[in-house]
Amino acid sequence: MFNPTDFNSRELMVRDRVITALNSSLSLPKVLKATRASLLEFVQADSMALCLMRVAPSIDFRWHVPGPPIPILQEYASIIDHDIFRAPIIARPRVPICDTQLLSPGEYERTFIYQRSLELEPRLEHIMAVLVPIGRGLFGAFALYRHKRSPFTSQSLTALSSLIRHLRNSLRNCRKYQDLTAGAQLLQELYQRPDSAYLIVEPPSHEVFRSPHATTLLERWFTPSDLDASGLPRVLKEQLDALVQMDADSRLGNTLWVRNHPEGYRTCRFIEVHAADGSRQWALVLTELPHSIPLPLHMQRDLSRRELDIARCVLRNWSNGQIADELMISGQTVKTHVRNLFKKLGIDSRADFLYQAAHLNRPV
Repeated sequence: MFNPTDFNSRELMVRDRVITALNSSLSLPKVLKATRASLLEFVQADSMALCLMRVAPSIDFRWHVPGPPIPILQEYASIIDHDIFRAPIIARPRVPICDTQLLSPGEYERTFIYQRSLELEPRLEHIMAVLVPIGRGLFGAFALYRHKRSPFTSQSLTALSSLIRHLRNSLRNCRKYQDLTAGAQLLQELYQRPDSAYLIVEPPSHEVFRSPHATTLLERWFTPSDLDASGLPRVLKEQLDALVQMDADSRLGNTLWVRNHPEGYRTCRFIEVHAADGSRQWALVLTELPHSIPLPLHMQRDLSRRELDIARCVLRNWSNGQIADELMISGQTVKTHVRNLFKKLGIDSRADFLYQAAHLNRPV
């Protein structure tokens, strides 16, 4: 969780640069390259790497290393059983962990990972890692390294913690559009999909492009009296205007618009896109979701029986009061269960839960 008082003005400036870099592209290699220098400065590390991994039905992974190579990661498949971080970060996703929290200095220096790094260089004198849930069984294991004997401090852990939500948001966006880049490629790919509905808007109100299906949905969702003078639906323009004025931390959890309609849920996902000419544009991705949304299997495995009951009620768009009456428990108990299950699933809000569950049920 981000608390501005944890950092001085210089650190806050560096953190802002990290967040800007995390949103600079929809290409993961480009994001990592753009982020590397500022992130290493912010958390006081010498190098970094990201492992995209699945843990079920078996471990599957791919390392991305911006900057100079880290040879030990190239043979990770043969030493994965010696990774002292894998179990702890899987057990506590979104919580940064460093080597000094797991082992004494002497114990760490006797580990296979450390001894092998001495042979291959650079030395992994200290390691800090965190697991970032991305979605549908996919995780990002983010690792930072120090090559000199200077342990990571509590401030480094605090700095990395303050970026977790931004890291997750960036990884999710890169995953969704991993074969695309911003601008023409994104537009071309989306345009060719018959079910694709999106607008590209350059704030405050200049509409750059819209797909044909977006026109169909907007005409069905809104009447002429619902439109702003710019031609955009007033409610969507107001949310876009608010997002443009927000800082990166405030935007989190506010990039999804959802309305309940007798025909189903109507949603708009706001995604900031950096155009080739340097201007900042926004993609407004429109979707219609059914009311009856099954809870995806991988989500079911993460929840207790009571949390499963409550999750299914939330997917019916019931209020906390309705859920409490149905399950004969207090409203405060419902609120606690909802907060806990959202934390387990890496969900920001009810709207995000509806959106994620619906899209995870769609065939790939």
